[in-house]
Amino acid sequence: MNVQPIPRSRGRRAGLSAVVLAGVLTLVSACDGGGSGNKSDKPADGPSQAVVNILPKDGSGDVATSGALKVTAEQGSLTSVKVADAKGNAIDGKITNGGAAWEPSSHLAASTKYTVDAIAKDKKGRTSAKHAAFTTLTPQNTFVGYFTPEDGSTVGVGMPVSINFSRGITDPKAVERAIKVTAEPAVEVKGHWFGNDRIDFRPEKYWAAGTKVTVNLNLDGVQGREGVYGSQTKTVKFTVGRSQVSTVDAKSHQMTVERDGKLLKTVPISAGRPGNSTYNGQMVISEKHDVTRMDGRTVGFGGEYDIKDVPHAMRLSTSGTFLHGNYWSGSSTFGSENASHGCVGLEDERGGGDPNTPAAWFYNNSLIGDVVVVKNSDDKTIQPENGLNGWNLPWSEWGKPGKDAGKDS
Repeated sequence: MNVQPIPRSRGRRAGLSAVVLAGVLTLVSACDGGGSGNKSDKPADGPSQAVVNILPKDGSGDVATSGALKVTAEQGSLTSVKVADAKGNAIDGKITNGGAAWEPSSHLAASTKYTVDAIAKDKKGRTSAKHAAFTTLTPQNTFVGYFTPEDGSTVGVGMPVSINFSRGITDPKAVERAIKVTAEPAVEVKGHWFGNDRIDFRPEKYWAAGTKVTVNLNLDGVQGREGVYGSQTKTVKFTVGRSQVSTVDAKSHQMTVERDGKLLKTVPISAGRPGNSTYNGQMVISEKHDVTRMDGRTVGFGGEYDIKDVPHAMRLSTSGTFLHGNYWSGSSTFGSENASHGCVGLEDERGGGDPNTPAAWFYNNSLIGDVVVVKNSDDKTIQPENGLNGWNLPWSEWGKPGKDAGKDS
């Protein structure tokens, strides 16, 4: 029997084909392995087990502005919660409790429609989403805050932010949380309540010259007292000008005026006479009037005086302390004796038309918010709530609940 040998070239091709086939199988095997790894990272098939809950329910109305909005997740964790009003303004909040809940950072506005869009993910990475819309209550009774200083003004270094409310506040913490006072350059600012209808904000020491202050009043929807809600959203900005602090020495009858830490001028004065002495302490100029009327009957002095044209008048207290021009006392009074009913007088002329008088000079060189310190008077230190004079309350006491804060009235 004849046996034909297999051609050598055919054997080489067969061997090469086997090698190529093995390589292809290896490559396919490698690709399959990589694909399996990627698929394991993808969410599993099927519906998510995560359940998103939103309160109030979709379509709700007359919703409370605080405490009613709650977003939670069951059998999963929240990954995104977006709450916005009809204008697209977002409500800040944070996811808490390991993703089990979301809570807003502040109250909601009154009479406002909000939408909520929340997403949660279960343990297998599958997502679940929910949408809801609701409208907050429309209050029958409201309050606002009357603020000083004015928006856009330039003030002295002693000017606090003072807000007087149109209704007595019985939840001062809620109202205070809705007010934010910031400064540039940054400095710690704290609020202090005087009674139940006024809060002042200030730093520990006088503002630095040039400081820019921003006040955000987010009172809309805040329940300040039972059934009474804030109705105000306002941003106020003001600038602190140069530093001017004047010191009245009731004993020497002189006032020194310091500008940016340097002596600018010494001015002779007349303070309160015995029995009607001037308050001691740090006082802030809160008003300026070219000419004003001063009637003793408005501050408990009966008919002792009624001067209809007091020039260059600057208010230092709510109770009636002014630093003002005086044309009715002789020139020799200033710098030598105390003759007023408690005010600080500077020499002036009737009508205040002469810019060279001491009173005119000081008036023209003063800003609302400038500090006037009175010392060596026979009177007590002025109460911090009497005018814008909270600087007389130690920083250690500033921020603690004041007398009658939060009480009903």
